[in-house]
Amino acid sequence: MVGTVVRGIRCPIIQQGDVIEEIVVNSLLQASAEAGFEFRDRDIVSITESVVARAQGNYATVDQIAQDVRRKFNDEPLGVLFPILSRNRFGVNLRGIARGASKIILQLSYPSDEVGNHLIDLDTLDDKGVNPWTDVLTEEEYRKLFGYRKHTFTGIDYIEYYKSIVEGEGIPCEVIFSNQPKTILNYTKQVLTCDIHSRKRTKRILVENGGERIFNLEDILREPVDGSGYNEIYGLLGSNKSTEDSVKLFPRNCQPVVERIQQMLLEKTGKKIEVMIYGDGAFKDPVGNIWELADPCVSPAYTSGLEGTPNEVKLKYLADNNFANLKGQELEQAITEFISHKDDNLVGAMESQGTTPRRLTDLIGSLSDLTSGSGDKGTPIVFIQGYFDNFTT
Repeated sequence: MVGTVVRGIRCPIIQQGDVIEEIVVNSLLQASAEAGFEFRDRDIVSITESVVARAQGNYATVDQIAQDVRRKFNDEPLGVLFPILSRNRFGVNLRGIARGASKIILQLSYPSDEVGNHLIDLDTLDDKGVNPWTDVLTEEEYRKLFGYRKHTFTGIDYIEYYKSIVEGEGIPCEVIFSNQPKTILNYTKQVLTCDIHSRKRTKRILVENGGERIFNLEDILREPVDGSGYNEIYGLLGSNKSTEDSVKLFPRNCQPVVERIQQMLLEKTGKKIEVMIYGDGAFKDPVGNIWELADPCVSPAYTSGLEGTPNEVKLKYLADNNFANLKGQELEQAITEFISHKDDNLVGAMESQGTTPRRLTDLIGSLSDLTSGSGDKGTPIVFIQGYFDNFTT
């Protein structure tokens, strides 16, 4: 009578230099002894990217960020394009960027950033007759139209906050509002694009329209700078605040970590358990409108059994259509038989409509992120059982 079970697993506070593989395996074994659960083939262990990066010591300071910015740009005004509105995700990064520049032109998208943090709501835009797809606003024009507004949950006026960070580094900051990437080229030809999921398109548009020095956050700290941490794929993307003067970067070289944990668990339990590292999930808050995914991907590494998408049929569709004339045990037997002989690829099949067409790692990463939370639960390891079970299991 029990389907999928998800457990948050506590572990010691992870410090730089810790062997994360041993901590994960030992914590799971201790939790199993305490809670009385047994391990099974195709169980899933997911580990939040944060503790992996902490064990790696993958950190960078404001000065190290500034040094890399100076390497890539000259002393002309620097365009900072489409940053997300987040103290945790971008505040320290912006301080480092400003410290490496002579002037910042900050172009914000509106009414929200790409992950749904709103400056204003669409109804207000309609009321003021503003078209966000075509209209370019200066800070003065924006304030006349919309005044000073604070974020629903954080209580922060991000325009004022970001501008104060830049000016706190002793350089001028000009803020503009436009959803067209090429707008920034009217102010400067060197641009640091800070968007996440649309970054490749944004860079292409800028280069095609006369941009000269165009980099993305993924290009900053792709290699060590003065002893800093780094990420050879994502650079500063996926980083978040560690202290007022440093950030923790997205973990690097993660595939050996998940494969080693899988091997250690096989040796300890005799079961082949799937392992993944996860960052932000991908789900939308209907009140704040934030859809959460500020990392460049949900999972930077996972074992092979988590490749692909679900191959499921919709039980209610079978019950209401294929077997609408059956009831009780006959209905259960018919559905069980159908599932047992379903095709290996149900893409396009009517019986699969309404199932979630997303990658397994994105679904499991969201489940893990919601389980571990981002606060003080203290469960950076998530243990999932029965995820691959179905009605026939």
